[in-house]
Amino acid sequence: MTQPDEAFQKGFDAGLTRRILGYIRPYLRLVGVGLLMALLIAVANPAFGLLQRYAIDHTFGPNVLLPGLTLAGRQQLFALLLTVALVYLGLKVLEFLFRYALSVSINILGQRVLYDIRADIFTKLQRLPLSYFDANPVGRLITRVTSDVDAINQFITAGLVALIQSVLLIVTYVVIMLSINWQLALISFAVLPALYVVTGYFRAKLRDAFRNTRVQQAIVNTKLNENITGMLTVQLFGRENRNGVDFDRSNRSLLGANLRSVSWFAYFQPSVSILGSVASALVLYFAGRAILGEAGMVGAGITLGTLVAFNGWVSQLFQPIQDLADVFNNLQAAMASSERIFGVLDTPVSILDRPDARRLDHFEGRVDLENIWFAYDDAVTADTPDSDERWTLRGIDIHIAPGESVALVGATGAGKTSITSLVSRFYDVQRGAVKVDGHDVKGLAQHDLRRHIGVVLQDVFLFAGTIQSNLTLGSADISHDRVVQACKYVGVHEFILGLPNGYDTEVRERGATLSTGQKQLLAFARALIQNPDILLVLDEATASVDTETEMHIQDALAKVMHGRTSIIIAHRLSTIEHCDRIIVMRRGKVVEEGSHRSLLARGGYYARLHMLQYAQPDVEAGAAD
Repeated sequence: MTQPDEAFQKGFDAGLTRRILGYIRPYLRLVGVGLLMALLIAVANPAFGLLQRYAIDHTFGPNVLLPGLTLAGRQQLFALLLTVALVYLGLKVLEFLFRYALSVSINILGQRVLYDIRADIFTKLQRLPLSYFDANPVGRLITRVTSDVDAINQFITAGLVALIQSVLLIVTYVVIMLSINWQLALISFAVLPALYVVTGYFRAKLRDAFRNTRVQQAIVNTKLNENITGMLTVQLFGRENRNGVDFDRSNRSLLGANLRSVSWFAYFQPSVSILGSVASALVLYFAGRAILGEAGMVGAGITLGTLVAFNGWVSQLFQPIQDLADVFNNLQAAMASSERIFGVLDTPVSILDRPDARRLDHFEGRVDLENIWFAYDDAVTADTPDSDERWTLRGIDIHIAPGESVALVGATGAGKTSITSLVSRFYDVQRGAVKVDGHDVKGLAQHDLRRHIGVVLQDVFLFAGTIQSNLTLGSADISHDRVVQACKYVGVHEFILGLPNGYDTEVRERGATLSTGQKQLLAFARALIQNPDILLVLDEATASVDTETEMHIQDALAKVMHGRTSIIIAHRLSTIEHCDRIIVMRRGKVVEEGSHRSLLARGGYYARLHMLQYAQPDVEAGAAD
């Protein structure tokens, strides 16, 4: 069962925030535009209250309704109202322009940061060793590049804007209210301690809820990936209902996590709103008493315009405070996601080229495995006892001469594929050394090493694209004639010509429209096109093809193996009879070595495998162990 993501326990983290801001630093011009627009909005918003106060106090004062007010006086008041209304409308238009510029600049900033983070994660994933992918499900990694990156984008485009704008608005409202009437302002601020307590309580609840949501989302993504990629197996064994129940369990956990976060947020918003209403009621009561002639706590000089403006400012003051709840929402999601993202980015790349890595354009093809001890468990070191069961390879000594063809035979789990992975340096050994042409592979540039190794695997991976692009892997240096020649070698050329668009025929994801044998032949052609001048490593390459196809492949192999060091792994012993040497492995050790005939004559483990396979054709070599 897939293990869930770690439940990270940190809330706001200054270090993570600095790293997120590091992605923003290249776009400081956009940040500057956003800050300027947010400042202008913060100045414009309270100005509407000042205009209302001025209009009320100068037009709706006690003298307005007196019978003695002349027509000229009324027209003067109407003109004043028109002027105030036009100024009000003009400010609204300016505010619209400010908000538009703010939204555009910040969203462009968010998308560019999103692009940079996604690119960094993808680049990092390309450099991580295969052992990392052995331990991390695909669904979890997809979550890093999608949901987690989106959470940071939401924080930048929504949370960061709201944070800056809300803080500026709060500061502006507080300054204006204190300057108009500091007593009334302090009365309206009386609810702030309660607001602090409420915010602190819900902050802890929301943080835990959002962390759990991210964990459950990664689990759902992992299960989706497993079921989609393994759909053939699901349907073949009739697991639709069982898998549906399993997925429903994870989906319900995600639903519950989301509902809990929504529930806590639903409590938080009304709590802030109620506290804002309490502040408005206090302003209305104390300012109203002052207007009626009882100054009390707020002093004299309170006008109707001041009351209306103050009441509006109090409501508007608590709106950005309430908006900070959304900021906190985005911040919690961003903190949880950034922990995961930077966890991937900070993963050490254990297989690196040394600063003095040797660059070679050509290899003769000698391969030496000198007293190799290897385990996939990273906890195993050179000091681990020989008796430890975690060792996959135990004291392997194999020496392959240039141009020699060597077959590795043994039961499943004997360590055959591990050897080919070590030669390609997908993993590093804990003890001993793997050498090519006398050079330890740890001291060779990985690109040069792997460029000279042609690999054909049993589980062929084809990319979405055309037949041509899958054969050349996008390399512009490979001519079409070279592609055709390789395809003719492996007997796949006629098949390709029979496709609707020949070499330009579209291939669906993972080659879904092709048979296993066809994909295998394409994989052989792809390896030959790369023209590996050192090694051709074949890992169970003919295990999934029929007898006729295997004959085509054997003919092609005879040509391509000529003059090249070849390592072949096969369950079908008939495919390796022609090899110069056969190395028989069992439980991580070499138990026999020799030619096909000499091993049969010896009557040992290899002879037993051969007898079982040909006495019972359906029994694979792995059944012998």
